[in-house]
Amino acid sequence: MAWLIIFWLNLTLNRLRRELSRTVQLDELYAPTLQLKPSEAELLAWSGDSPLWLWTAMDPVSKLLLVALVGRRSLAVAQTVVHLVKQHLVPGCLPLFTTDGLAHYQTALLTHFGHWLQPPPTPAGRTPQPRWFPLPGLHYAQLIKQRRGRRIVDIKQRLVFGDRQQLQQVLDRLGWQINTAFVERLNLTIRQHIPALGRRVIQRAHSATGLSHQVDLFLIYYNFCLPHTSLRSPLATPQPTRGQGSLKQKLDCTPAMAAGLTDHVWSLREVLLYRVPPWPQNMLGT
Repeated sequence: MAWLIIFWLNLTLNRLRRELSRTVQLDELYAPTLQLKPSEAELLAWSGDSPLWLWTAMDPVSKLLLVALVGRRSLAVAQTVVHLVKQHLVPGCLPLFTTDGLAHYQTALLTHFGHWLQPPPTPAGRTPQPRWFPLPGLHYAQLIKQRRGRRIVDIKQRLVFGDRQQLQQVLDRLGWQINTAFVERLNLTIRQHIPALGRRVIQRAHSATGLSHQVDLFLIYYNFCLPHTSLRSPLATPQPTRGQGSLKQKLDCTPAMAAGLTDHVWSLREVLLYRVPPWPQNMLGT
């Protein structure tokens, strides 16, 4: 499945370096799995009681799935996810990040979208140690849900980085509040297409590698092959459909089309037959 990763990187890193909606939502989805093989446990630095999680990052306006990564619920994986998200952004772009209350996101975002500064001296004349500060213009908000059993009893909105007034201006332009609704709705789509991630299923993932291959294929299929209902645009002239059904009133649109990566809905055959250019070879030793 390595060619799928190359396929995604070639189509995004070279063409997606643009400002999308200036918002990114991140979430993690629990992935029930059977006991990992010893070789995989050593490769992934896995402990026997560490479950698998699927980390996702999406643009809630174009519905483009930027990152889908299988890993532990750890700071190291959070750093990798944020690093991959940053690769898809225009240099200098600081989108509004929205996540749940997981503390790892704050550290990862501060690492990638922060700078090292010397705080001013204290009133007592002491010089504090230099530390990381978020870049001006970075906005990061958390939606923290408190549960009692399986019921949500309280929801808190927390601004971690940024100015609240500027954050509200961004949300007003979109007509939103601080939320993670779009990436959480994506979880349902993932469960419907990857059996190992469904609820109360008997078909669990047998290995982290196998689950990662399924996720890589889903990422490409979701972005390029699966039309999204909320992205459909009305046609100027209704088009006839096959058979004697009603005329087609709206044009199907995938997240990749909404993000400007392609101009048509891809078929799975088109994806599988896509010719991936080779990686640049190191010619120093020849």
